[in-house]
Amino acid sequence: MLGGIGALARFWLDRAVGRRWVRPFPYGTLTVNLTGALALGIVIGIALKGDAYRLVGTGLIGAYTTFSTWMLETQRLAEEDERMIAARDIVISVTAGVLIAWLGEKIGAAL
Repeated sequence: MLGGIGALARFWLDRAVGRRWVRPFPYGTLTVNLTGALALGIVIGIALKGDAYRLVGTGLIGAYTTFSTWMLETQRLAEEDERMIAARDIVISVTAGVLIAWLGEKIGAAL
């Protein structure tokens, strides 16, 4: 059930962001993945363990975030001669993702 909720939330947020920001940069996927990194960082920071961690971390947040869509969109950008945008997507996603996950962990630990 949590996986379904996560997948629907991903779909809705990606669409909402996609309507506001013009492509080719995949802003919707970036937004989903960064908010997911923050959420998972918070879950780690509050030290959720066992089944609760698996349900929330893997079920809800795992279904919410989307590594495969990110890879596919980045690969398509490169195919369409948008290599600089693809490279920017990789750098922003990885750098911001790690920083935001770290921030989420700090927030979670403070709760």
